[in-house]
Amino acid sequence: LFLAVCAVGIGGTFQYGYNVSIINAPTQHIHRFLNETWASRYHKELNPDLLTFLWSVIASIFSLGGLCGALIGGSMAIRLGRKGALLMNNIIAILASVLMGISFPTGLFELLIAGRFLIGINSGVGLCVQPLYIGEVAPKHLRGGMAMGSSIFLTGGILAGQIVGLRELLGGEAYWPLLLSSSCFPAFAQLLFLPWFPESPRYLLIDRGDELRCAKALKQFHGSSEYQKEMEDIQQWQLFTDRAVRWQLIIVIVMTMGQQLSGINAIYFYATYIFEQAGILAEKIPYVTLGTGACECLTALTCVSSNYVGRRYLIIGGYLLMTLWSIVLTFSLTYQELYSWVPYVSMASIFAFILSFGLGPGGITNTLTAEIFVQSSRPAAYMIAGTISWISFFTIGMLFPFIVNGLKQYCFVVFLLECSLVAAFIFVVIPETKNRSFLEIKKEFDKLNFGRN
Repeated sequence: LFLAVCAVGIGGTFQYGYNVSIINAPTQHIHRFLNETWASRYHKELNPDLLTFLWSVIASIFSLGGLCGALIGGSMAIRLGRKGALLMNNIIAILASVLMGISFPTGLFELLIAGRFLIGINSGVGLCVQPLYIGEVAPKHLRGGMAMGSSIFLTGGILAGQIVGLRELLGGEAYWPLLLSSSCFPAFAQLLFLPWFPESPRYLLIDRGDELRCAKALKQFHGSSEYQKEMEDIQQWQLFTDRAVRWQLIIVIVMTMGQQLSGINAIYFYATYIFEQAGILAEKIPYVTLGTGACECLTALTCVSSNYVGRRYLIIGGYLLMTLWSIVLTFSLTYQELYSWVPYVSMASIFAFILSFGLGPGGITNTLTAEIFVQSSRPAAYMIAGTISWISFFTIGMLFPFIVNGLKQYCFVVFLLECSLVAAFIFVVIPETKNRSFLEIKKEFDKLNFGRN
């Protein structure tokens, strides 16, 4: 089971985190490439406003690709199977890597845009299908820990991208095309390792009606002595055809939007400024920023404790802690220049906010999405969650600079209100899912969907 999580994660959420991270390092090099290409092609200098627009397209087209990937991910998971969808998805990543790699030698920045769009599609499909596969192969007593594999690989991808993007490695001017095309390596790794693992047993039995292959897959995942219990749990679901999932959909929409709009982007935006105010040299700041990636990776690893503490307590606690640190940051940024020690409070608050995000919303959201839906509704649920996530990601990416410019440090007041409201909603609506079967969780939601009686 551990190896299956690794084989799925390397080409799924790791790929997403990696590609979100690596685009930051070559920003100036890509600007220079756009200027030189434009001058060579049209024999005149590129207008600064047009340069900003082209760079915005290159950066944000990834989000639009992710939205498209989320929309087709559910259909791919049904038609090709969970494993088949993930394997096919790697072809898109390899094609994207080729296009981004040859954009510089050919002098065609359009290939860079196309490559970023395709790698966005790859990430959207991966974010949709990977947690679906992991949630369906995991036994109920390990489901929380295994589902955390999605967050562990996502934060690991961000950290890996930050490391590879250092100027001593592939972040230098001569190597940035190799940096962008290096996303083919996770794809090749998944194509090499994932075929050794079986398809999702629940998909085989419920969607395909293949009991023999389901039993074989369960034996491979759970062993000959335990697979029968899992088979019985799956077969119970064939008795239920009710698709009333009103409250589950509301929960997924609120949690997904809450995750994207929680203020984590504001934290990263202010990080460089706060580090500068704390007296850290400009050339050292990229290395300190690695600490933020390491924080997310660390909290993803510690979220395996959701099997012991419970998903509900972790996600509520995460949002409440983020509310607290938003308050601290609002005050510390307001009085940043009043006392010499205040910048260090701001710096500590940044790391504490990131740790709180990874502990709650960053780590538990995908786990809960896998647990609160029945088999027949789960692919559509991930498609909706992915769509909401990518739309929110794109919206905050476009509006966030204006929010910060308008409200300055008081933007965290908006985020603390959002975090506290989401925490209150989760406290009132979401039941605990730790160590519960999908059948038991469905019964809890039947009380919400059809009334207590």
